[in-house]
Amino acid sequence: MTVIVRDFRAHDAKDAQAVARARRAAIPFEVTTPASILFGVRTANPAKKYRLLIAEIDGEIVGTAHVGMAYDSVEPGQSYATPQIHPDHRGHGAGSLLLRTAEEHLAAEGAANVYAWVMDTPESRAFAEKRGYRPTRPAHFQRLDLANGTLPPLPELPAGVELRTAADFEADPRPVFQADAEATSDEPSDISMDFDDYDDWIRHTWNNPLLDRELTTVVLVDGEVAAFTAAQSDGGTRYMSGMTGTLRAHRGRGFAKLAKTDSLRRARAAGYTDAFTSNDADNGPMLAINKWFGYEICATEVRHVRTLG
Repeated sequence: MTVIVRDFRAHDAKDAQAVARARRAAIPFEVTTPASILFGVRTANPAKKYRLLIAEIDGEIVGTAHVGMAYDSVEPGQSYATPQIHPDHRGHGAGSLLLRTAEEHLAAEGAANVYAWVMDTPESRAFAEKRGYRPTRPAHFQRLDLANGTLPPLPELPAGVELRTAADFEADPRPVFQADAEATSDEPSDISMDFDDYDDWIRHTWNNPLLDRELTTVVLVDGEVAAFTAAQSDGGTRYMSGMTGTLRAHRGRGFAKLAKTDSLRRARAAGYTDAFTSNDADNGPMLAINKWFGYEICATEVRHVRTLG
């Protein structure tokens, strides 16, 4: 049995398909497509020093690792690397080789700390601890059965409140960017972000093939963006809430629930059967909202960090 690690080949369609299959098997609570894999590689900011590493066993792709610098962090030297191995091929050294290759690359680029997400299982946490990683914060994957679950009715809208979709902002997405920037800056995180690059957001968020603009709901109050829920989809049956946020001036008025209710109801009408989301364990308000909708925690991952050098 021969294990090798190499870089993803963007020119090879088979690579994108095999990577998507491996990632879906390793993390079945996310939405991944070959198109999103290719998009991430081809549009990576040069400052990210990004590499998509591939692990093969006897020529079969069995795992991947997204590796790069957190170039938008306010603190220099922050980086990330998370090996993900197909469950049928764990225990053969692919994860170790991916992580070692990633750390060598990041160290050469000046990384001081490497952050990695680790599934909250005894085996995964032992793997991380053995390699010098310490836990920082957990997050919960959650699933909602759209096909058989019961969604709340859409309430009557208060005066001055409108529901739009992201598609309504295609001529000028800047109001959506500004809302995303404010909401993201208030989320719990190990790495503080400097979220002010509109062009970068357009390239990597707005143009992401997973972003479903028709299912992304934007709440307007007196014509201004007050809240939103960003929907991702695979074009088939899987829907994921990429981000739900309310601007500070409008919090406490139920707009996050309103946005999610509208988006989820339209996703079900469009034929989506499984809805997923993920929240930091300290994000009590969003966890409570998702529980209200009927989401159930299906897995937990824990952020880990290792200091290099």
